[in-house]
Amino acid sequence: MEAYATYLIKYSGPLIWQTASAGTMNASVDDYVTPGDLINNSDLEFGHGIKIADKGPIALIAGKLISKGGKISISSSSEGPLFPELGDIAIGQVSRLSEKVAEIMLLHIESKDNGHKSLPAERLSADIYVSEMVDRFIPSAGDAVRIRDIVRVKITQTEPNLKATMKGSTSLGVLHAQCPPCGNELKSSDKKIDFNVSCNRCNYSGFRALSTGFGHGYKIPKNSQLHKLNREGERWSKDAESVLGHDGVRPYLSPLADFRRGLNHRNPINTHSRNPNKGPKNNRKMYPAKCTLCGDSTEVPFEPTLGKPLRCRDCLTKIQSGTASKTELSKEREKLNSARDKLQKTRGIKLFVGGISYDVSEEELVKLFSNYGKLKDVHLVMDRETNKSKGFAFVTFSRKKDANKAVRELQGYDLKGRKITVKESDSNARRNR
Repeated sequence: MEAYATYLIKYSGPLIWQTASAGTMNASVDDYVTPGDLINNSDLEFGHGIKIADKGPIALIAGKLISKGGKISISSSSEGPLFPELGDIAIGQVSRLSEKVAEIMLLHIESKDNGHKSLPAERLSADIYVSEMVDRFIPSAGDAVRIRDIVRVKITQTEPNLKATMKGSTSLGVLHAQCPPCGNELKSSDKKIDFNVSCNRCNYSGFRALSTGFGHGYKIPKNSQLHKLNREGERWSKDAESVLGHDGVRPYLSPLADFRRGLNHRNPINTHSRNPNKGPKNNRKMYPAKCTLCGDSTEVPFEPTLGKPLRCRDCLTKIQSGTASKTELSKEREKLNSARDKLQKTRGIKLFVGGISYDVSEEELVKLFSNYGKLKDVHLVMDRETNKSKGFAFVTFSRKKDANKAVRELQGYDLKGRKITVKESDSNARRNR
Protein backbone atom coordinates (compact mmCIF):
# COMPACT_ATOMS: atom_id res chain seq x y z
CA MET A 1 0.00 0.00 0.00
CA GLU A 2 1.44 3.39 -0.94
CA ALA A 3 2.40 5.84 1.81
CA TYR A 4 0.07 8.53 0.46
CA ALA A 5 -3.46 7.64 -0.57
CA THR A 6 -4.28 8.38 -4.16
CA TYR A 7 -8.05 8.28 -3.66
CA LEU A 8 -10.37 10.16 -1.42
CA ILE A 9 -13.62 8.34 -0.69
CA LYS A 10 -16.76 10.37 0.00
CA TYR A 11 -18.73 8.21 2.41
CA SER A 12 -22.13 9.90 1.82
CA GLY A 13 -22.49 8.03 -1.48
CA PRO A 14 -20.89 5.60 -3.82
CA LEU A 15 -19.05 8.33 -5.68
CA ILE A 16 -15.24 8.07 -5.42
CA TRP A 17 -13.14 11.14 -6.17
CA GLN A 18 -9.58 10.73 -7.32
CA THR A 19 -7.03 13.28 -6.09
CA ALA A 20 -3.43 13.84 -7.04
CA SER A 21 -0.84 12.57 -4.55
CA ALA A 22 1.98 14.98 -3.80
CA GLY A 23 4.79 14.77 -6.33
CA THR A 24 3.41 11.74 -8.20
CA MET A 25 0.81 12.97 -10.72
CA ASN A 26 -1.18 15.94 -11.96
CA ALA A 27 -4.94 16.14 -11.59
CA SER A 28 -7.27 15.61 -14.52
CA VAL A 29 -10.98 16.11 -15.21
CA ASP A 30 -13.23 14.45 -12.58
CA ASP A 31 -10.40 14.52 -9.99
CA TYR A 32 -10.90 16.24 -6.64
CA VAL A 33 -8.28 18.94 -6.04
CA THR A 34 -7.24 21.16 -3.15
CA PRO A 35 -5.45 24.54 -3.28
CA GLY A 36 -1.92 24.11 -4.67
CA ASP A 37 -2.52 20.87 -6.60
CA LEU A 38 -1.01 20.79 -10.10
CA ILE A 39 -3.38 20.25 -13.02
CA ASN A 40 -2.59 18.50 -16.29
CA ASN A 41 -1.96 20.80 -19.23
CA SER A 42 -4.76 20.60 -21.74
CA ASP A 43 -5.76 21.96 -25.11
CA LEU A 44 -8.77 23.49 -23.38
CA GLU A 45 -8.73 26.88 -21.64
CA PHE A 46 -8.56 27.14 -17.88
CA GLY A 47 -11.45 28.81 -16.08
CA HIS A 48 -12.76 29.36 -12.56
CA GLY A 49 -10.50 28.34 -9.66
CA ILE A 50 -7.34 27.72 -11.74
CA LYS A 51 -4.25 29.90 -12.11
CA ILE A 52 -1.24 29.51 -14.40
CA ALA A 53 1.94 29.45 -12.26
CA ASP A 54 5.62 28.81 -13.03
CA LYS A 55 5.17 25.07 -12.57
CA GLY A 56 1.99 25.03 -14.62
CA PRO A 57 -1.72 25.38 -13.83
CA ILE A 58 -2.59 25.01 -10.13
CA ALA A 59 -5.83 24.88 -8.17
CA LEU A 60 -6.80 27.88 -6.06
CA ILE A 61 -9.85 26.34 -4.36
CA ALA A 62 -11.00 22.91 -3.28
CA GLY A 63 -13.43 21.07 -5.55
CA LYS A 64 -13.92 18.82 -8.54
CA LEU A 65 -12.31 19.44 -11.94
CA ILE A 66 -14.97 19.72 -14.63
CA SER A 67 -14.95 20.41 -18.38
CA LYS A 68 -17.70 22.70 -19.61
CA GLY A 69 -18.01 25.07 -22.57
CA GLY A 70 -14.48 24.37 -23.76
CA LYS A 71 -12.96 25.29 -20.40
CA ILE A 72 -11.60 23.32 -17.46
CA SER A 73 -12.65 24.79 -14.14
CA ILE A 74 -13.20 23.78 -10.54
CA SER A 75 -16.67 23.20 -9.18
CA SER A 76 -16.38 24.13 -5.51
CA SER A 77 -17.85 21.76 -2.98
CA SER A 78 -18.25 24.58 -0.40
CA GLU A 79 -20.63 27.52 -0.49
CA GLY A 80 -19.21 30.94 -1.21
CA PRO A 81 -19.71 34.04 0.90
CA LEU A 82 -23.25 35.32 1.40
CA PHE A 83 -23.96 38.64 -0.31
CA PRO A 84 -27.37 40.38 -0.29
CA GLU A 85 -28.68 41.00 -3.80
CA LEU A 86 -31.32 43.29 -5.26
CA GLY A 87 -34.79 42.04 -4.40
CA ASP A 88 -33.66 39.82 -1.49
CA ILE A 89 -35.99 39.66 1.50
CA ALA A 90 -34.05 40.03 4.74
CA ILE A 91 -34.63 40.04 8.49
CA GLY A 92 -32.82 42.73 10.46
CA GLN A 93 -32.68 44.53 13.79
CA VAL A 94 -32.81 48.32 14.12
CA SER A 95 -29.43 49.35 15.53
CA ARG A 96 -29.37 53.14 15.10
CA LEU A 97 -31.78 55.98 14.39
CA SER A 98 -31.08 59.40 12.96
CA GLU A 99 -33.60 62.06 12.01
CA LYS A 100 -34.47 60.60 8.60
CA VAL A 101 -32.76 57.18 8.49
CA ALA A 102 -33.00 53.91 10.40
CA GLU A 103 -29.90 51.70 10.25
CA ILE A 104 -30.53 47.96 10.59
CA MET A 105 -28.15 45.08 11.19
CA LEU A 106 -28.98 42.21 8.82
CA LEU A 107 -29.55 38.91 10.63
CA HIS A 108 -30.89 36.59 7.93
CA ILE A 109 -31.46 36.57 4.16
CA GLU A 110 -34.88 34.98 4.06
CA SER A 111 -35.00 34.53 0.28
CA LYS A 112 -31.76 32.45 0.12
CA ASP A 113 -31.28 28.79 1.05
CA ASN A 114 -28.05 29.64 2.86
CA GLY A 115 -29.47 32.84 4.34
CA HIS A 116 -28.51 31.82 7.86
CA LYS A 117 -24.81 32.31 7.10
CA SER A 118 -22.94 35.32 8.44
CA LEU A 119 -22.61 38.29 6.10
CA PRO A 120 -19.35 40.09 5.29
CA ALA A 121 -18.74 43.15 7.47
CA GLU A 122 -19.22 45.57 4.56
CA ARG A 123 -22.66 44.07 3.89
CA LEU A 124 -23.87 43.79 7.47
CA SER A 125 -25.84 47.06 7.69
CA ALA A 126 -28.56 48.60 5.55
CA ASP A 127 -30.30 51.99 5.65
CA ILE A 128 -34.06 52.54 5.54
CA TYR A 129 -35.08 56.10 4.74
CA VAL A 130 -38.15 57.49 6.46
CA SER A 131 -39.96 57.63 3.10
CA GLU A 132 -39.48 53.85 2.69
CA MET A 133 -41.13 52.78 5.95
CA VAL A 134 -44.87 53.18 5.37
CA ASP A 135 -47.17 54.92 2.86
CA ARG A 136 -47.90 57.74 5.25
CA PHE A 137 -46.35 61.05 6.32
CA ILE A 138 -43.66 60.26 8.92
CA PRO A 139 -41.65 63.24 10.29
CA SER A 140 -38.78 61.16 11.68
CA ALA A 141 -37.56 57.57 11.53
CA GLY A 142 -38.25 57.09 15.25
CA ASP A 143 -42.01 57.40 14.62
CA ALA A 144 -42.24 54.13 12.65
CA VAL A 145 -39.52 51.94 14.23
CA ARG A 146 -37.40 51.94 17.36
CA ILE A 147 -33.98 50.61 18.31
CA ARG A 148 -33.99 46.79 18.76
CA ASP A 149 -37.15 46.31 16.67
CA ILE A 150 -36.98 43.22 14.42
CA VAL A 151 -38.05 44.06 10.86
CA ARG A 152 -38.54 42.34 7.51
CA VAL A 153 -37.23 44.39 4.58
CA LYS A 154 -36.52 44.18 0.86
CA ILE A 155 -33.07 45.10 -0.50
CA THR A 156 -33.35 47.97 -3.02
CA GLN A 157 -29.67 48.97 -3.45
CA THR A 158 -26.35 47.17 -3.02
CA GLU A 159 -23.77 49.75 -4.17
CA PRO A 160 -22.10 51.75 -2.77
CA ASN A 161 -24.04 50.87 0.39
CA LEU A 162 -27.06 48.74 1.18
CA LYS A 163 -30.51 50.30 1.21
CA ALA A 164 -33.80 48.62 2.02
CA THR A 165 -37.53 49.29 2.08
CA MET A 166 -40.46 48.23 4.24
CA LYS A 167 -42.98 49.20 1.56
CA GLY A 168 -44.41 47.25 -1.38
CA SER A 169 -45.70 44.20 0.48
CA THR A 170 -47.86 43.68 3.58
CA SER A 171 -45.32 41.10 4.82
CA LEU A 172 -42.67 43.82 5.17
CA GLY A 173 -42.41 45.85 8.35
CA VAL A 174 -41.91 45.40 12.09
CA LEU A 175 -42.09 41.77 13.29
CA HIS A 176 -41.18 42.25 16.95
CA ALA A 177 -40.93 45.31 19.22
CA GLN A 178 -40.15 46.06 22.87
CA CYS A 179 -41.95 48.43 25.19
CA PRO A 180 -39.75 51.55 25.61
CA PRO A 181 -40.59 52.15 29.31
CA CYS A 182 -40.44 48.59 30.67
CA GLY A 183 -38.90 46.35 27.96
CA ASN A 184 -41.90 44.01 27.74
CA GLU A 185 -42.92 42.55 24.36
CA LEU A 186 -45.45 44.77 22.61
CA LYS A 187 -48.74 43.44 21.24
CA SER A 188 -50.82 44.72 18.36
CA SER A 189 -53.79 46.83 19.39
CA ASP A 190 -56.83 48.43 17.71
CA LYS A 191 -58.26 50.11 20.81
CA LYS A 192 -56.96 53.59 19.99
CA ILE A 193 -56.64 54.97 16.49
CA ASP A 194 -53.02 55.38 15.26
CA PHE A 195 -51.65 53.67 18.38
CA ASN A 196 -51.36 50.16 16.92
CA VAL A 197 -49.09 48.59 19.60
CA SER A 198 -49.48 48.51 23.38
CA CYS A 199 -47.89 46.96 26.46
CA ASN A 200 -49.78 44.57 28.73
CA ARG A 201 -47.54 45.45 31.70
CA CYS A 202 -47.60 49.26 31.67
CA ASN A 203 -49.80 51.88 29.99
CA TYR A 204 -47.51 52.46 26.99
CA SER A 205 -49.02 52.63 23.51
CA GLY A 206 -47.44 53.78 20.26
CA PHE A 207 -47.17 53.36 16.50
CA ARG A 208 -45.07 50.90 14.47
CA ALA A 209 -45.04 50.22 10.72
CA LEU A 210 -46.36 46.68 11.25
CA SER A 211 -45.89 43.60 9.10
CA THR A 212 -48.75 41.14 8.77
CA GLY A 213 -46.43 38.76 10.64
CA PHE A 214 -46.03 41.02 13.71
CA GLY A 215 -45.93 38.95 16.88
CA HIS A 216 -45.85 35.63 14.99
CA GLY A 217 -42.15 35.18 14.24
CA TYR A 218 -41.04 34.57 10.65
CA LYS A 219 -44.25 32.84 9.56
CA ILE A 220 -47.24 34.92 8.52
CA PRO A 221 -50.63 33.57 9.66
CA LYS A 222 -53.26 33.04 7.00
CA ASN A 223 -55.69 35.94 6.52
CA SER A 224 -53.64 38.25 8.77
CA GLN A 225 -54.91 41.83 8.51
CA LEU A 226 -52.47 43.51 10.90
CA HIS A 227 -51.16 45.80 8.15
CA LYS A 228 -54.49 47.66 8.20
CA LEU A 229 -53.55 49.05 11.62
CA ASN A 230 -50.90 51.14 9.82
CA ARG A 231 -53.73 53.21 8.25
CA GLU A 232 -51.70 53.88 5.11
CA GLY A 233 -52.74 56.99 3.20
CA GLU A 234 -54.73 58.33 6.17
CA ARG A 235 -54.25 61.54 8.13
CA TRP A 236 -52.95 61.25 11.69
CA SER A 237 -55.35 61.60 14.57
CA LYS A 238 -54.97 64.65 16.82
CA ASP A 239 -53.52 62.58 19.68
CA ALA A 240 -50.98 60.86 17.42
CA GLU A 241 -49.98 64.11 15.69
CA SER A 242 -49.06 65.68 19.04
CA VAL A 243 -46.41 63.00 19.80
CA LEU A 244 -44.84 62.65 16.34
CA GLY A 245 -41.16 63.48 16.12
CA HIS A 246 -41.30 66.82 14.33
CA ASP A 247 -37.95 68.60 13.84
CA GLY A 248 -35.97 65.46 14.67
CA VAL A 249 -37.39 64.90 18.17
CA ARG A 250 -36.70 61.52 19.78
CA PRO A 251 -35.35 59.38 16.88
CA TYR A 252 -31.95 58.93 18.54
CA LEU A 253 -33.33 57.60 21.83
CA SER A 254 -32.87 54.06 23.16
CA PRO A 255 -35.95 51.93 23.97
CA LEU A 256 -35.92 53.01 27.63
CA ALA A 257 -35.21 56.69 27.02
CA ASP A 258 -38.85 57.73 26.45
CA PHE A 259 -39.66 56.85 30.06
CA ARG A 260 -36.65 58.68 31.50
CA ARG A 261 -36.67 61.80 29.30
CA GLY A 262 -40.26 62.11 28.09
CA LEU A 263 -41.85 61.93 24.65
CA ASN A 264 -40.89 65.49 23.66
CA HIS A 265 -37.23 65.40 24.69
CA ARG A 266 -35.24 67.46 22.20
CA ASN A 267 -32.31 66.08 20.23
CA PRO A 268 -29.12 67.51 21.81
CA ILE A 269 -26.90 66.78 18.79
CA ASN A 270 -24.77 69.81 17.74
CA THR A 271 -26.09 71.98 20.60
CA HIS A 272 -23.39 71.49 23.26
CA SER A 273 -20.29 73.64 23.32
CA ARG A 274 -16.90 72.46 24.47
CA ASN A 275 -17.27 74.60 27.58
CA PRO A 276 -20.52 73.62 29.36
CA ASN A 277 -20.50 76.91 31.27
CA LYS A 278 -20.93 78.89 28.05
CA GLY A 279 -24.19 77.20 27.06
CA PRO A 280 -25.25 75.99 23.58
CA LYS A 281 -23.08 76.81 20.58
CA ASN A 282 -26.06 77.79 18.46
CA ASN A 283 -27.08 80.49 20.98
CA ARG A 284 -23.70 82.20 21.34
CA LYS A 285 -23.71 85.98 21.04
CA MET A 286 -22.52 87.54 17.79
CA TYR A 287 -20.94 91.01 17.65
CA PRO A 288 -21.20 93.39 14.67
CA ALA A 289 -17.84 94.38 13.18
CA LYS A 290 -16.15 95.65 10.03
CA CYS A 291 -13.54 93.71 8.10
CA THR A 292 -10.16 95.45 8.42
CA LEU A 293 -9.17 94.26 4.92
CA CYS A 294 -12.20 95.09 2.75
CA GLY A 295 -14.32 97.24 5.09
CA ASP A 296 -17.52 95.18 4.69
CA SER A 297 -19.81 94.58 7.65
CA THR A 298 -19.65 91.16 9.29
CA GLU A 299 -20.30 89.38 12.60
CA VAL A 300 -17.88 87.64 14.93
CA PRO A 301 -18.44 85.49 18.06
CA PHE A 302 -16.18 87.74 20.18
CA GLU A 303 -16.01 91.40 21.08
CA PRO A 304 -13.78 93.23 18.55
CA THR A 305 -10.62 94.98 19.79
CA LEU A 306 -9.24 98.16 18.25
CA GLY A 307 -5.92 97.73 16.48
CA LYS A 308 -6.28 93.98 15.89
CA PRO A 309 -6.90 92.40 12.45
CA LEU A 310 -10.48 91.26 11.91
CA ARG A 311 -11.45 89.70 8.58
CA CYS A 312 -14.66 88.47 7.02
CA ARG A 313 -14.83 84.91 5.70
CA ASP A 314 -13.86 85.81 2.13
CA CYS A 315 -10.89 87.96 3.20
CA LEU A 316 -9.74 85.31 5.66
CA THR A 317 -9.69 82.81 2.80
CA LYS A 318 -7.60 85.26 0.73
CA ILE A 319 -5.11 85.71 3.57
CA GLN A 320 -4.78 81.96 4.15
CA SER A 321 -4.36 81.20 0.44
CA GLY A 322 -1.87 84.04 -0.05
CA THR A 323 -3.93 85.77 -2.76
CA ALA A 324 -4.35 89.08 -0.90
CA SER A 325 -2.50 91.87 -2.75
CA LYS A 326 0.23 94.05 -1.28
CA THR A 327 -1.98 97.12 -1.73
CA GLU A 328 -4.78 95.57 0.33
CA LEU A 329 -2.38 94.53 3.10
CA SER A 330 -0.77 97.98 3.13
CA LYS A 331 -4.12 99.74 3.50
CA GLU A 332 -5.11 97.35 6.29
CA ARG A 333 -1.83 98.09 8.09
CA GLU A 334 -2.57 101.82 7.95
CA LYS A 335 -6.03 101.25 9.42
CA LEU A 336 -4.61 99.16 12.25
CA ASN A 337 -1.90 101.70 13.09
CA SER A 338 -4.50 104.48 13.16
CA ALA A 339 -6.72 102.39 15.43
CA ARG A 340 -3.81 101.71 17.77
CA ASP A 341 -3.06 105.43 18.02
CA LYS A 342 -6.65 106.09 19.01
CA LEU A 343 -6.47 103.26 21.52
CA GLN A 344 -3.34 104.72 23.08
CA LYS A 345 -5.02 108.11 23.46
CA THR A 346 -7.89 106.57 25.38
CA ARG A 347 -5.93 104.00 27.35
CA GLY A 348 -2.65 105.89 27.74
CA ILE A 349 0.86 104.46 27.82
CA LYS A 350 1.67 102.18 30.73
CA LEU A 351 5.23 102.04 32.10
CA PHE A 352 6.75 99.39 34.33
CA VAL A 353 8.83 100.72 37.23
CA GLY A 354 11.02 98.15 39.03
CA GLY A 355 13.66 98.17 41.76
CA ILE A 356 11.63 100.48 44.01
CA SER A 357 12.66 100.77 47.64
CA TYR A 358 10.15 99.15 49.97
CA ASP A 359 9.60 102.39 51.92
CA VAL A 360 8.58 104.41 48.82
CA SER A 361 4.87 105.31 48.83
CA GLU A 362 2.45 105.67 45.92
CA GLU A 363 2.22 109.42 46.56
CA GLU A 364 5.98 109.79 46.13
CA LEU A 365 5.77 108.00 42.75
CA VAL A 366 2.97 110.33 41.64
CA LYS A 367 5.05 113.37 42.64
CA LEU A 368 8.12 112.06 40.75
CA PHE A 369 6.46 111.02 37.46
CA SER A 370 3.99 113.93 37.24
CA ASN A 371 6.99 116.16 36.47
CA TYR A 372 7.07 114.63 32.95
CA GLY A 373 3.40 114.89 31.96
CA LYS A 374 -0.22 114.16 32.80
CA LEU A 375 -0.77 110.86 34.56
CA LYS A 376 -3.82 108.65 34.15
CA ASP A 377 -2.96 106.12 36.85
CA VAL A 378 -0.23 105.08 39.29
CA HIS A 379 -0.42 101.64 40.89
CA LEU A 380 2.14 100.44 43.45
CA VAL A 381 1.80 96.67 43.70
CA MET A 382 1.32 95.51 47.31
CA ASP A 383 1.58 92.07 48.94
CA ARG A 384 -1.90 90.94 50.01
CA GLU A 385 -0.75 89.13 53.13
CA THR A 386 1.81 91.63 54.51
CA ASN A 387 0.32 94.77 52.91
CA LYS A 388 3.86 95.86 52.05
CA SER A 389 5.29 96.98 48.72
CA LYS A 390 6.56 94.30 46.35
CA GLY A 391 9.13 96.69 44.89
CA PHE A 392 7.52 97.49 41.52
CA ALA A 393 4.71 99.65 40.14
CA PHE A 394 2.84 100.63 36.97
CA VAL A 395 2.58 104.26 35.88
CA THR A 396 0.22 105.23 33.02
CA PHE A 397 0.76 108.49 31.08
CA SER A 398 -1.90 110.17 28.94
CA ARG A 399 0.51 110.95 26.09
CA LYS A 400 3.13 108.75 24.51
CA LYS A 401 5.80 111.48 24.24
CA ASP A 402 5.53 112.17 27.98
CA ALA A 403 6.00 108.48 28.69
CA ASN A 404 9.03 108.30 26.40
CA LYS A 405 10.59 111.31 28.13
CA ALA A 406 10.09 109.69 31.56
CA VAL A 407 11.75 106.47 30.33
CA ARG A 408 14.80 108.38 29.03
CA GLU A 409 15.34 110.55 32.09
CA LEU A 410 14.31 108.23 34.94
CA GLN A 411 16.04 105.06 33.78
CA GLY A 412 18.57 104.28 36.56
CA TYR A 413 17.30 107.18 38.73
CA ASP A 414 18.32 106.94 42.42
CA LEU A 415 15.14 106.84 44.51
CA LYS A 416 15.81 106.54 48.23
CA GLY A 417 19.09 104.70 47.75
CA ARG A 418 17.97 102.34 44.96
CA LYS A 419 18.26 102.75 41.21
CA ILE A 420 14.90 102.20 39.56
CA THR A 421 14.19 100.56 36.19
CA VAL A 422 11.70 102.31 33.91
CA LYS A 423 10.49 100.79 30.64
CA GLU A 424 7.37 100.32 28.57
CA SER A 425 5.03 97.69 29.99
CA ASP A 426 4.92 94.29 28.26
CA SER A 427 1.17 94.69 27.69
CA ASN A 428 1.91 97.79 25.53
CA ALA A 429 4.55 95.90 23.59
CA ARG A 430 2.19 93.02 22.86
CA ARG A 431 -0.53 95.42 21.77
CA ASN A 432 1.84 97.29 19.45
CA ARG A 433 3.00 94.05 17.85
